[in-house]
Amino acid sequence: MDEQGNPHFRLLESIAGDLSGEVNFPTCLDAAVLVRNTLRDPEVSLDRVATVIGSEALIASKLLRLANSVHYNPGGRAITDLRNAVSRLGFETVRTVSLAVAMDQMVKARHLGAFTCIARETWDHSLRVAAIARVLARRIGRINQDEAMVAGMVRAIGVFYLLFRAAERAEYREDRALTLELLRGWQGSIGEGLLQVLGLPERIVGALQQREPNLVNPCSLGDVIFFASLLAAPAPEWLATPQPPGAEDSSAAAQRYADLLAEAEEDMAELRAALAA
Repeated sequence: MDEQGNPHFRLLESIAGDLSGEVNFPTCLDAAVLVRNTLRDPEVSLDRVATVIGSEALIASKLLRLANSVHYNPGGRAITDLRNAVSRLGFETVRTVSLAVAMDQMVKARHLGAFTCIARETWDHSLRVAAIARVLARRIGRINQDEAMVAGMVRAIGVFYLLFRAAERAEYREDRALTLELLRGWQGSIGEGLLQVLGLPERIVGALQQREPNLVNPCSLGDVIFFASLLAAPAPEWLATPQPPGAEDSSAAAQRYADLLAEAEEDMAELRAALAA
């Protein structure tokens, strides 16, 4: 790849340097990943989890509000400290909501002003894939629901990083076609690199790299994510991927799995309520 043959050369060269060194992402995302990594320790204490969450005020406030919502606090006993909030919500909810808050903040960042519509459409689709993946994992029974939802949320993280970096350059801010060309060509590989740098579990990274899903009998996290993306169609044009041979038409699949999609809508509504709290 050279500058003459690729209009994105300078930007991609700079991003390659980021991925081999220091990735400049919102601190909220760093905090969310730290929360996830902390909770991977089966012996971790509530006090330690509360301390880590407390390092990012926005995540902490969202979790406190969620813990005091009618759904989690039907008796009306208010909680004012993070330790008890984590205890009430449970680790799985804390993991999922922390990451969702961080991703949602990226979408709303003022820095992305020129690309707000692209970022919002990407995030809406990612949330839908995540909710469907969670329900699929729940029904299959042998796949971790939390990992399925997280994989759905971060599957397009490359789009957000490319937009963050493209926002620094006038040629992208002023040319939507050039921006979409960048996203279509590079969001997948950039996203995989970011997930490695951010330290997400290998199971999630590997699932998002899977290229030959088993659609007849989905039994892996990668199968679930691919099938969820099929049911979440239509995808934004910059996220569209070719369907493998034998894949069911998305509209036919949506009709056949209408009850699953309805259940996913409930999960998505719950997550959106947490983000809006």
